[in-house]
Amino acid sequence: MRCTMGHFGTADWGTHGGVAMLSWFGDTRGSALQLPSQIREQEIPPEVLRQRELKWLDMLKNWDKWMLRKHKKVKLRCQKGIPPSLRGRAWLYLSGAKVKKEQNKEKFQELDAQPGDPKWMDVIEKDLHRQFPFHEMFVARGGHGQQDLYRVLKAYTLYRPDEGYCQAQAPIAAVLLMHMPAEDAFWGLVQICEKYLPGYYSAGLEAIQLDGEILFSLLRRVSPVAHRHLGKHEINPVLYMTEWFMCAFSRTLPWASVLRVWDMFFCEGVKIIFRVGLVLLKCMLGSQEKLKDCQGQYETIERLRALESQYMQEGFLVREMLEVPISEHDIEKEHNKQLKRWKETRGELTYKSPPRMHGAKAIMEAEPPSHQDLRQAPTIILNLPLEQNSSTEQPENTEDNKDKKSKDRRESKKSKEDKKQKLNKKKSAKNRKVSKEIPNPYALPSDPMPLLTDSPLHESNQSLSSTEQDTYL
Repeated sequence: MRCTMGHFGTADWGTHGGVAMLSWFGDTRGSALQLPSQIREQEIPPEVLRQRELKWLDMLKNWDKWMLRKHKKVKLRCQKGIPPSLRGRAWLYLSGAKVKKEQNKEKFQELDAQPGDPKWMDVIEKDLHRQFPFHEMFVARGGHGQQDLYRVLKAYTLYRPDEGYCQAQAPIAAVLLMHMPAEDAFWGLVQICEKYLPGYYSAGLEAIQLDGEILFSLLRRVSPVAHRHLGKHEINPVLYMTEWFMCAFSRTLPWASVLRVWDMFFCEGVKIIFRVGLVLLKCMLGSQEKLKDCQGQYETIERLRALESQYMQEGFLVREMLEVPISEHDIEKEHNKQLKRWKETRGELTYKSPPRMHGAKAIMEAEPPSHQDLRQAPTIILNLPLEQNSSTEQPENTEDNKDKKSKDRRESKKSKEDKKQKLNKKKSAKNRKVSKEIPNPYALPSDPMPLLTDSPLHESNQSLSSTEQDTYL
């Protein structure tokens, strides 16, 4: 069965690769009920935020050097939280989407111009209004947010026709669109699907089932109590972690927590998603006291669907995540073990996904970018007038300017001498000729009064403007 989720507000049972799964993607719980644009992140003093912005601007300007020589510093700054004004641009650089976009110029426009496969377009159109329905970007049917979401998802089905469309991709693309234009969001989605979570959105969902087994195995070292309880009641991991992982917690956590998790996810890779899942399982099922009301499979799943708010708050969640002793090596080691077990019990995987990249550094090392790929283009360009004022003239210390100024002085001197000679001739003529009319000392309204050549208004008839090309923060 294809990655088909339940209708809006309902939950359907389906079979994926022989495993019964309950899909919650149509449910209205979690972040789908929030208004991300109105939920404020943890208060940060303005001066501290400004300092962080300046640090991130310097990093983005010299991205390759920072990633190669000071990656630990980049990781630490992602853990502190990327400044909101630079979050979209930082995600592009961390994920490698900036490089991918530069190396495939006009590709998105080419895909955007194509009609798309009708079988995917119909499903996508039905899902548009389900993504963050109370957010100002997506609240209007056919509004610019829904249009851009349609364009991004359609382009991906054309970019990867073998994979097509999975409903869990819609909230991922929606979060990206809240922070960047459609083309950038498309390449961000490509990187998440191909580098961070490969195979998650393919038919059969084998990759998510494997990661579910990895999560359950790692839970033993983080919370033995929760591990024993889930094993005792034979609760398959896909029953509680499918939406968490496939949507990168975008439909589960409060909005401020979603952004902090994504900041670290783009930097450090899928281990962040595993850590969040382990923290939530430990907090909800990690003691005998908490298990009193979970006497069976149904009660346990319901408990994990209704996560307690104090465990999802930004500050608490980030602190707990950083203390979870799970590394990329642990995940890969467990992945190989679970893959071997899968082949023994079920045979070869139907879908061969590319190797998973654990974060920004691994992606950059696998596909080293050029300096041109990382160049930042200005987002606001000022169209300067043809006649520049004195502040925009070329420096005076060049040889060409010296020659030009000397020539101008000679011409000016000659012009003055010519004017003086003409004035003397006029005076001589007036002395010889007796005028019969008395000249009017006042100019008539129809006679325009010429401006004096040394008038400030005549010297500069344009407003002052910066010659630099502005960029947004």
